[in-house]
Amino acid sequence: MSQKNETLSLFLAVVITSGLIFGGLWFFMERWAQLNGTVPTSETGNTNNPINQFVNKCNVANLPEGTFNYGGSTTWAPIRKDVDSVLQNLCPRFILRYTQPPSGQPGSGTGIRMLIDNQLAFSQSSRSVKAEENTEARQKGFSLKEIPVGIDGIAIAVNHNLNIPGITVAQLKNIYTGKITNWQEVGGPNLPITVYSRSKEAGGTVEFFVENILNKENFGANVSYVATTTEAVRKVAASPGGIYYASAPEVVPQCTIKSIPLGRTSGQFVPPYQEPFVPASECPTKRNQLNSQAFRSGDYAITRNLFVIVKQNGQTDQQAGVAYANWLLTPEGQELIEKAGFVRLK
Repeated sequence: MSQKNETLSLFLAVVITSGLIFGGLWFFMERWAQLNGTVPTSETGNTNNPINQFVNKCNVANLPEGTFNYGGSTTWAPIRKDVDSVLQNLCPRFILRYTQPPSGQPGSGTGIRMLIDNQLAFSQSSRSVKAEENTEARQKGFSLKEIPVGIDGIAIAVNHNLNIPGITVAQLKNIYTGKITNWQEVGGPNLPITVYSRSKEAGGTVEFFVENILNKENFGANVSYVATTTEAVRKVAASPGGIYYASAPEVVPQCTIKSIPLGRTSGQFVPPYQEPFVPASECPTKRNQLNSQAFRSGDYAITRNLFVIVKQNGQTDQQAGVAYANWLLTPEGQELIEKAGFVRLK
């Protein structure tokens, strides 16, 4: 009798152990398949199954699988943070890896340089591709294509206590080339202008400013250089006569400084913010918002496109860049770009 009990106990132990082993294997195999998006759909087509929803939610056309290095413009930082993360959650097998330049500061120019040097699959830029960059790319067997996906404005930041209705683009140029040195010369108080900028090597925003506002003239000797917009905002807030320019989403919502209206001609100033202006006393409970309508219509004097730069080489890198840009141009992508602080292209 005792021997029968021992045999039964041993048999039950084997059955239970086997069940636990096979059950555990089944669970981990299902979990692995779910994470890798390889769970087969059921024959009954039950789309309410959460696993099937996980598989089906990546509906970005022609999106390749794999890891893709990208980078470039610092203006794109809010998009990398708030927009690209959504794409990563939708399509976990399309992995974006932000890559810093091996030397120098990140920016549109260094991003395009890394693209030409095959260090990036595609790049993000706040300026157009230069002719000499395309020439160099062709020497390496491919061309560069720029795909516009959004609109950005350049906002002018000044000290919150500065009383001035606005300035023209010509006056802005004269300030940065050293021809105007006192706010009194442009309708403001008798106060020396303290001029701040990042260096020419800093990125696409400075390159755009030099090309389109300064008409390729050099900065004046009056310009003090800063490393980042964060540093510039801090300095302008502490300088009664301070001035700085940057991507509008980096300036307009700030509490410690203010952006000023800009015009092509005197007396026709357009603000980069939605009116009425939110004073510092109400910030951060309320913040100034971008004047998206003026940016989109071109009424605001300084706007530019944001580009995805793709190398046309017929390889996976091109497919990744084009699919990424096309997703940003979908209604969902454009809405996310708008939420990130920029203006939708369509």
